[in-house]
Amino acid sequence: MRSSLKILFYLRKNRLNKDGKASIMIRLTINSEMSQFAAKLDVEPELWDAKCGRVDGKTAYANRLNATLDNIKAALINHHNEIEKFDTVVTAEKVRNAFLGVESRHRTLLDLFNKHNEDVKKLVGVNKTAATLQKYQVTCKRLENFLKHQYNLSDISLKEINHMFITDFETYLRTICNCSANTTAKFMQFFKRIVIIARNNGWILTDPFANYKIRIAKVDRGYLTEQEIETIMQKEFGAKRLEQVRDIFVFSCFSGLAYIDVKNLREEHIRTSFDGNLWIMTKRHKTNVQANIPLLDVAKSILEKYLGKLPKGQLLPVLSNQKMNSYLKEIGDACGIDKRLTFHLSRHSFATLTLSKGVSIESVSKMLGHTNIKTTQIYAKITDNKIGHDMAAFADKVKDLNFGKQPQQTESGIDGRFDILSLPEKMALFSLPPTLAYDSEREKRLSVIWHNLSDEEKATLWKNAFESKKAFAFRASSVKRKSVINQ
Repeated sequence: MRSSLKILFYLRKNRLNKDGKASIMIRLTINSEMSQFAAKLDVEPELWDAKCGRVDGKTAYANRLNATLDNIKAALINHHNEIEKFDTVVTAEKVRNAFLGVESRHRTLLDLFNKHNEDVKKLVGVNKTAATLQKYQVTCKRLENFLKHQYNLSDISLKEINHMFITDFETYLRTICNCSANTTAKFMQFFKRIVIIARNNGWILTDPFANYKIRIAKVDRGYLTEQEIETIMQKEFGAKRLEQVRDIFVFSCFSGLAYIDVKNLREEHIRTSFDGNLWIMTKRHKTNVQANIPLLDVAKSILEKYLGKLPKGQLLPVLSNQKMNSYLKEIGDACGIDKRLTFHLSRHSFATLTLSKGVSIESVSKMLGHTNIKTTQIYAKITDNKIGHDMAAFADKVKDLNFGKQPQQTESGIDGRFDILSLPEKMALFSLPPTLAYDSEREKRLSVIWHNLSDEEKATLWKNAFESKKAFAFRASSVKRKSVINQ
């Protein structure tokens, strides 16, 4: 829908300059939105025709001013039409800025990205983390380097971002930066968020990511088995640093806490809960979500080992994440574990271990401090032992089912025949009225009664019911009634 544009020239009569002249003002109105600014022209108030919005008279002075006003009006109309052609929303302020040569803020990619990062920086510790800010900053730097490498530009207009720009940036990340597929996908996700901001503000018309799919490959995050955790727990280390790192790693295996949450753990986070037992009650640093975890004996014994030995209320001697992971590699090698040990692996192992022991995924999700149970499903691994246990239970439940075999019969030879009888026939066997036959609960009760009879009693009932002409007549009629009902 086209926007409505109105242009009005008027005098600012309340302020005259030293020559007694008043400034000519411009009032732009677009769809009821107004913007007022000076035309940088002035005129004697007595020469101004307020009704026509022009200088009165035919003098050379009047003609010169009026011609300038006409040029201003034409320029405003041109700016309005140009903005309307490329922008979804046309405002009076946009037309004013275009006329005055004032560039609208955040119209270039890096300007917008840097402004966004400044906003995120202010929110660190409120609802954003330093890690999130760093990811945005790295993505912005990657884009800056890409612009220099690909186009020899210091920045680019948001309107110039198209599908080719996006795919070229992806190729640059995979080839020049040597990023993995998933690392590239993460960069593209952060880039897309900036583009969404631009579109939501009307700075671009279409979404250049519309026909571009960000694909994140599923990665086997791995976990430690119960036996591997036990091996690490029982291993004796000559170096104190390895022993401490092992203790902290095992603590996380039995608490599910992430590195930063273990590092920030203090005495006030260990509380007696409703059940009279000690719990870890803390908020996740990453999401600020409450995580409440019962303090297991293994985790408790590790805390007791370092109780009162550390400064500033620390409960565990946590090193930097880089050093922890470096020492964990040594621990893995020493224990003969052919897996890449990282601190985060302990969190995966906690999720898998608890689930394999029958803890519900809902409970595990709450203990891990996840906001979405789908995140828990990513962490959780179903072990072969758990599958074996579950299938053994299932096999026990279906062991009486047979494929391609006749039902087993007792010595009477009639149990199998009883099982395939219709309900009316079963009722006839017990001399019950067939009019009330169609009842699944009644059929179950009859079957229970039948299988509790002795072979002799079964044989007698069968003989009385079905080895007579009357019984055969009833059997035929019951079959007929069943066929009518099924129709």
